[in-house]
Amino acid sequence: MCSKMQEVIRPQIILFGDSITQQSFNLNGWGSSLADNFSRKADVLNRGYGGYTTRWALFLLHHIFPLGSATPPVGVTIFFGANDAALPGRNSDRQHTPMEEYKENLRKMVHHLKECSPSMVVVLITPPPIDEEGRMEYARSLYGEKAMTQPERTNETTGEYAMLCVSLAKELGVPHVNLWSKMQETEGWQKKYLRDGLHLTAEGNEVVYQEVLQVFNQAGLSSSVMPFDFPHHSKIDPKNPEKAFSTHPSQ
Repeated sequence: MCSKMQEVIRPQIILFGDSITQQSFNLNGWGSSLADNFSRKADVLNRGYGGYTTRWALFLLHHIFPLGSATPPVGVTIFFGANDAALPGRNSDRQHTPMEEYKENLRKMVHHLKECSPSMVVVLITPPPIDEEGRMEYARSLYGEKAMTQPERTNETTGEYAMLCVSLAKELGVPHVNLWSKMQETEGWQKKYLRDGLHLTAEGNEVVYQEVLQVFNQAGLSSSVMPFDFPHHSKIDPKNPEKAFSTHPSQ
């Protein structure tokens, strides 16, 4: 029977981003929620790199998304900007990426992914808003009197990066999630969605999950219409189990 079975390769969805993506597979993370949603339908892979900017992420493109791959991912989220928007002259200035370079770096990513597969669903996600006082409180909790005296990021500047991300998505005709604006629609978003002024709480992760899921569904990448990799147990005849596997769409 094993000799008759063909290799079954699940479609892949890759989450590409910085620490907010890297942490997305934590308990109640938006990435783990996506993985659960696509369970037995597609593999959701975490390619998040804490501290990375779009400038540094460009060096990873050909490694994670090689041209000529026989099985490119069916969907990719690109979630950068929180580090790019770090202010020059402040604590995290080594991560600062000028705005226009940030936009062009995102453009290069989208072009590369579409070269890998024109049908790939590529979703651009803006950085979340910044709770500046929350960042200061977090720094003081770690470093006390040695903590920074000015926030290394501001909500206003991060918003400018977010708008560049949105405008590029519209220009290129790819879907996007304007997380910066969406979160600020909720009163008390600073503490409800952000645990340290930047990274997400469980509620913040839920916002990202719901927004990304909605965009995927609208783009035709919905788990409800994707086949199982192998038959549902109810389709297996205990007296003739081989039949279910020989007639399954994956065969």
